[in-house]
Amino acid sequence: MQHQLILVSAGESEWLSLNLFTGWSDVLLSERGRESAEKAGRLLKKEGILLDRAYTSYLRRGIRTASLILQQMHQEYIPVIKAWQLNERHYGALQELSKIDTARSYGDDRVADWRRNYDVEPPAVDADDDRNPANDVMYRKVDQSLLPVTESLKDVEKRVWGYYTAEIAPKVLSGETIMIAGHSSSIRALLQHFDHIPEEKAPGLEIPPAVPFVYTLDEAGHTLEKRTLA
Repeated sequence: MQHQLILVSAGESEWLSLNLFTGWSDVLLSERGRESAEKAGRLLKKEGILLDRAYTSYLRRGIRTASLILQQMHQEYIPVIKAWQLNERHYGALQELSKIDTARSYGDDRVADWRRNYDVEPPAVDADDDRNPANDVMYRKVDQSLLPVTESLKDVEKRVWGYYTAEIAPKVLSGETIMIAGHSSSIRALLQHFDHIPEEKAPGLEIPPAVPFVYTLDEAGHTLEKRTLA
């Protein structure tokens, strides 16, 4: 028996043009981001894909991407599960800062290390910082010991893959067709496993916004086929 899984990163946000570290900051989709999400939905509808449920993050740009895709597919009736574990990477104390100003303050090499080294974390946010998710009402029902104050790409991979294997994989393998509308780092974490990408190459894997990856999986959940819809 074969199984189908659709992975798609959120459309671009309003902060892209501002060149800020976004992370868990809850910003909206840009107009271009909304258009690309709608296009993704039309492409999936053209494929004749029928979803049983969708998963997305707690962040509005992820939720909105999922909603726009389902609108275009005429499948808004399916359950949509929101999980903070599918959030973007938490950039710690870099979050909401200008990437250009941060490079001037810390140096290009140091910032590049934080961004592209697989197991290096940026500086953490303090306990009383507004950017600490423990201080955000959105996460009030989440065990605070689980909430990050900074993350490396390795941390994201552990968070996302752990959630996938525990919560999503059993449903996929039971025969459900599922879409995950995540973010560049969370979708990258999943692609690492499905595409057998080694850790040292994962940071260089670019994830285009709102471009669906359609996977066909075998009975063990391993990739048989991957198609990119663009």
